[in-house]
Amino acid sequence: MIESIKSQLDNTLEKIDLKISDDHYSGKVRENFYLDDKIVMITSDRVSAFDHILGTIPFKGQILNEIACFWFNKTKDIVPNHFISSPDEQVLITKKAKTLPVEVIVRQYITGSLWREYKQGINGQYGFMLPENLKENQEFDKPILTPSTKAEYGLHDEPISREKIVNSLVDEKIYSKAEKYALQLFDAGQKWANKMGLILVDTKYEFGVYDDELIVIDEIHTPDSSRYWVKDEYIDRYNKGIGQKMLDKENIRKWLIEKGFQGEGIPPKLTDDIRILLSEKYMELYKKLLGEDFVPSVGNVQSRIERNLSKIELLK
Repeated sequence: MIESIKSQLDNTLEKIDLKISDDHYSGKVRENFYLDDKIVMITSDRVSAFDHILGTIPFKGQILNEIACFWFNKTKDIVPNHFISSPDEQVLITKKAKTLPVEVIVRQYITGSLWREYKQGINGQYGFMLPENLKENQEFDKPILTPSTKAEYGLHDEPISREKIVNSLVDEKIYSKAEKYALQLFDAGQKWANKMGLILVDTKYEFGVYDDELIVIDEIHTPDSSRYWVKDEYIDRYNKGIGQKMLDKENIRKWLIEKGFQGEGIPPKLTDDIRILLSEKYMELYKKLLGEDFVPSVGNVQSRIERNLSKIELLK
């Protein structure tokens, strides 16, 4: 597999220019082309952290897209979602929903950005206080919700309380349903991860309204939107006060922090070594989570996407 990764280093999808629609939005990772009532979502190989696009990781887009498809199918009877079809390994056709202006983040452990804030004495930013004397990677008694605003590229998502959301951003009835859906999805994700030898530590959900129905959009439980640890190693590592074995995007955040970057200034250039390592971590998670080997689609990604979209007559 290492040879496949190396051969793909120069074939990753960073940008894509397709004649699908004049209404086009380029996000941190996805390229969205808007049609009348649908979205063509192309998952690039870009990797972002601390609200900066850093470069590309071989096969990242394919892994994210296939994991998202797995979860959309697995949870469709729990919470309605935007998935229609996937005509290519890195493409989704979805319903065009009106996006809620907040991300609903569910956490079972204090780690990552929440721990970094807590360690600095920041508490109460979500409208409730965390207990005193928590330790890094400690499990909460029950999952907590720590929502954030949705920022444009280059700006930071900001913590926000439930009170502010329902007073100024989202109707209380709709947001309550989003909270309920988020906890139901998280419970399903935790149960499946546990069965596969993993811990679903935390995750973020995005929601939208389509035909007057609240649905989950974007992605579900991918290594970009979620944090996964290896279950068997959690207790021992926690008791020893050492970091958990991570199979997610936190690996790139850790690498950046070691390089002295946490969002301010210009991020360091990704080396081929870290790009290969991250690709391997994403593949490892894919195998553990889905219970099957990842089959990489080697070669020029844009050409493949163009061929597959031409087959369903989506290109102008």
